[in-house]
Amino acid sequence: MTKRAVVRGVGHYLPDRVVPNSEFEKTLDTSDEWIRARSGIERRHFAAEGQGTSDLALCAARAALDDAGMVPDDIDAIILATSTADLTFPAAATMVQSALGMTRGFAFDVQAVCAGFIYALANANALILSGQADRVLVIGAETFSRIMDWTDRSTCVLFGDGAGALVLEAQTGTGETSDRGILSTDLNSDGRHREILYVDGGVSTQTTGYLRMQGKEVFRHAVEKLAATAHTALDKVGLKDSDVDWIVPHQANLRIIKATAQKMGLPMSRVVVTVQDHGNTSAASIPLALAVGAARGQIKQGDLLVTEAIGGGLAWGSVVLRW
Repeated sequence: MTKRAVVRGVGHYLPDRVVPNSEFEKTLDTSDEWIRARSGIERRHFAAEGQGTSDLALCAARAALDDAGMVPDDIDAIILATSTADLTFPAAATMVQSALGMTRGFAFDVQAVCAGFIYALANANALILSGQADRVLVIGAETFSRIMDWTDRSTCVLFGDGAGALVLEAQTGTGETSDRGILSTDLNSDGRHREILYVDGGVSTQTTGYLRMQGKEVFRHAVEKLAATAHTALDKVGLKDSDVDWIVPHQANLRIIKATAQKMGLPMSRVVVTVQDHGNTSAASIPLALAVGAARGQIKQGDLLVTEAIGGGLAWGSVVLRW
């Protein structure tokens, strides 16, 4: 028999403020048509003044726990993927732990930018397989609106705020790919490409900084690396593209999503797409898409999913998961 990390619950949260593309027309040389054509984004959500990343994460966590039929003290660990934590320290995950009233276990953050949730899932899977935890709450949450340069039309129109969460539980499987749960993971990074996507501030500079991106270079690396990591993760368990029921990609840009699906030989009808409504929510985008896909009735128990992401670092990776 084989131990698996199985999804027991899923949930998400989006701030109340919805920002349509037309709002940017007031201050930038841009248009709804321009933004849609280049990204597929139509609207995004922005956090309210005083609303931190941990607040968004808490709402998503509660939704996932409710979906799982669990209470906070059923959880052994919280892993929160974010690049926009409320404070330099403590970890935002510990703030969620406190707000949930969770009096046991441990909590920590993972920072791998847009690939953060993939890294968090891989870490949660490792904790469960090693026996260090039986139930892990995995969250992706971001307030990227706080690191935007509102004069840069090439970046500020692309990002949004939000949070999504999964509850993973240790269960016993047969060791076959028909098992529910995480079947394989693949993680990668290459620090040589830092300059194409980064924030030009931080603790050492005593500034928050703004997000900077070389869009064409990011696009090129994303199309090349996302399909490759998905294939690597599938190969690890002897599965093929044709076995996949759903691609649940990082929701950065509709053109990247379409190009990745094409490289995998899968139609867009088998891709969960939420970028039009959320924009790029970085580490929150995959759990948001999983929660929305499940709520829509697209993702059903037993479906085989491949989820992949790439972000600053560069950091990228994928997870093969049977729902």
